[in-house]
Order: sequence, then C-alpha cells, then structure tokens
Amino acid sequence: MTTAFYSHPECLLHEMGPGHPECPERLQAIEDQLIASRIAPHVQRETAPRANFEQIARVHTRSHIEYIESRSPAEGYAWIDPDTAMNAHTWEAALHATGAAVAATDAVIEGRYENAFCGVRPPGHHAEPGRAMGFCFFNNVAIAARHALEAHGLERVAIVDFDVHHGNGTEAAFAGDERVLMCSFFQHPFYPFSGADTVAANMVNLPMPARTKGEAVREAIELAWVPRLTAFEPEMIFISAGFDAHREDDLGNMGLVEDDYVWITDRIRSIAARYARGRIVSCLEGGYNLSALGRSVAAHVRALAGI
Repeated sequence: MTTAFYSHPECLLHEMGPGHPECPERLQAIEDQLIASRIAPHVQRETAPRANFEQIARVHTRSHIEYIESRSPAEGYAWIDPDTAMNAHTWEAALHATGAAVAATDAVIEGRYENAFCGVRPPGHHAEPGRAMGFCFFNNVAIAARHALEAHGLERVAIVDFDVHHGNGTEAAFAGDERVLMCSFFQHPFYPFSGADTVAANMVNLPMPARTKGEAVREAIELAWVPRLTAFEPEMIFISAGFDAHREDDLGNMGLVEDDYVWITDRIRSIAARYARGRIVSCLEGGYNLSALGRSVAAHVRALAGI
C-alpha cells in the first residue's frame, strides 16, 4: 500500500493573528508526530500545486472567488467574518490547499497511490459555494469530489466528515446530488448550528450531544453510515478529517481518542477496498490542541498506510 502526503510551504505562512487556534503550529505539530512515530519514511511526500479557477469554480461562484482574491491584503489582516481573516499569504495558501486535494485525487485515480492525506491549511468544510466562514475560504474536499466526478467521470463518490463541527459548506455544495453520499457526525447544538435537520436524502447526519465518547460514535457509524455506504457502493471516498472531537480539544466537547480515529479510518478503508479500489483522499480540517492533533493525525495516516 502506498500513501501520499500532500502539503506546501505556503500553508505555514497563512495566519490569522496571535492566539488564533487555526495557526501554523498545527502543521508543525503534525510533522513532529509523523517523525516521532516513525511514520514519515513510509509516506511519499508531494508538494501541492495551485488550484486553478476552473477547478475552484466547480463548487464556488465566480463572485466568491473574485471576492476572496480582492480581499487579500498587502500587509496586516483582512477580516472575512469575526473568526476568519486573511493575511498576505492566505490567498496562495488557499490555492495550494485546494490544489493538494485536486492533485491527490488525480494521483489516486490514476493509480500512483492507493490513498493520500493532505496536511494543508486553511481548512475547507465550512466554506459554502458563495461564502467563506469558520476559518475556511475554499472547500477543499468538495472541490476534490467534484473534480473526481466531472474531470475523471466517476459516477458515485462518498464524503465522510468526522470533524466536531458540521460540514455545512460541503452539505450546501452537494445536498440533493445523487452522485454524492455525505456521512458525518458532529457535536450538536454547536457551531455552525446546522445539520440536525436532514435537508436531502443523500445526507447522513449524526448530531451528537456534548461529551459523547468514542464507543457511542462507533456504534452510530455502524448503524447509520455503514449500511448507507455499502448500499451506495462509492467509487472513491473523500474524508474531511477534523480531529477536534478529541477529548483534549478545547474547541469541542466530545470524547474521542486516537484509537477512535484509527477505528474510523479502518472502517472507511474496508469499504473503500470493497467498492472503490481502496481509493481515499483525506484532507485536514479541524483539530486545535496541538499535541492531540499531532497524535491523531499520525494515527490516521498510519491507518491509511496500513503500518
């Protein structure tokens, strides 16, 4: 099994001010744990290209793309919402984050790798077709999934989102699209205060109360996700990999640990192996306790790589 790890130096230069939880140190913590866990030699490093306008426009409106570009400051910060800001490097970081997801999709579909993890920022799953929010500018996973459908001709793809926050942007992009099955769990009620009401038959949302632990999440996945994914028979699976449901993460109030992320990853891998030739592309979303994030991503990548 070959697993690729996509990133780009620009992803370290985007930042939103002192003390902001979505910080460059997140990627450094992941890198440290990959080295400490001796996983780094087992994954193939790839430098992410920039996404182009056509690729991003498969999900986002022209006005949204042009607005984000126009807001890029020469210095200081340009605030998009109370939680989300751009610095002079954000535009390039966002293009490379999305480019990582697209390039990983190409590589996996073409058979160069069985699966891939994109260690990129800014994250993406809150970005709606016409709005940036929640630390997100472009929806990396949604753009990659649409690329698989429209550039490669796949007929069915699944998106699995295990961030502590509901992936409202991904849902907005694909609600009602029969080519896409989205499965997610998330803390509720919680930001962005969406997802509890089923908006379309292709959305499998599992709202979870605060303090839910891994055992309950695993049971819910077996009862709700697995039958739908099995019936859907996806040709490829995309993961919005948020690790802020970890019990040590202060931005959420759930109780998962590293072993839960391994279990979830293994469960996804088994479905991908059966229906999708093992094809998975996973993209970093949340996770803000640096130690827990690093350990959880290392566990996730180890499971993807089968080591």
